[in-house]
Amino acid sequence: MEHSKQTQEPLNGHFDAPVKLLGGSGRTASSSSSSSSSSSSAAPQPPAAAESSSQRPVMESWREERTRSVEDNEISLPSLAAAYTTILRGLGEDPQRQGLLKTPWRAATAMQFFTKGYQEKIIDVLNDAIFDEDHDEMVIVKDIDMFSMCEHHLVPIFGRVHIGYLPNKRVLGLSKLARIVEIYSRRLQVQERLTKQIAVAITEALQPTGVGVVIEATHMCMVMRGVQKMNSKTVTSTMLGVFREDPKTRDEFLALIRS
Repeated sequence: MEHSKQTQEPLNGHFDAPVKLLGGSGRTASSSSSSSSSSSSAAPQPPAAAESSSQRPVMESWREERTRSVEDNEISLPSLAAAYTTILRGLGEDPQRQGLLKTPWRAATAMQFFTKGYQEKIIDVLNDAIFDEDHDEMVIVKDIDMFSMCEHHLVPIFGRVHIGYLPNKRVLGLSKLARIVEIYSRRLQVQERLTKQIAVAITEALQPTGVGVVIEATHMCMVMRGVQKMNSKTVTSTMLGVFREDPKTRDEFLALIRS
């Protein structure tokens, strides 16, 4: 079956060049207590930048994602710790009392760990783990634990990620799918964008016939504050290539991750 190609604009600044996807991309979101749908607007590009980036190879965009280094962590740690000291004072606490003396530094190093995905690049993970293989049956890794941080409230998001793809003469080391999840989830996120980033990275790296990604997650911004719905879960999906175009392929993937 011949698939149409679609050009995707940069996704929240994480992709610097247009990405050519197999088929389209789709995303659904639902909650056990409520349902909603939203879409992220692509960041506009100046005409000159768009013309320049369109001439670059498709694969380049997943090679240029690191925005923070270990050296950056060392340099920014004192200012992060000072910011947490300010927060403690703003909450009415005394940063000098015994229990809080080291809290600003602990909180700063913890936040750097929670967002360590900014220090990593997909190419570092995948460069030696893509193999030529004459395999064209569905590959699925499900129930990948995921921990992230809501970019709206800086509180945790946690849940499970299910990934499936149909190889096109190339396969990826299975553990690397979990590493892709780790890189993108360890950033400030919204679940909709996280789902698409994982699917797009796999598509760019392998050029498979299709990719499906489903995330089921609990958002502490819904559980601990606001509506305080303790049992709510949010489900998002991105389907690319035949996973979007062929209902039978999509249904097989969804049935397998639920089994």
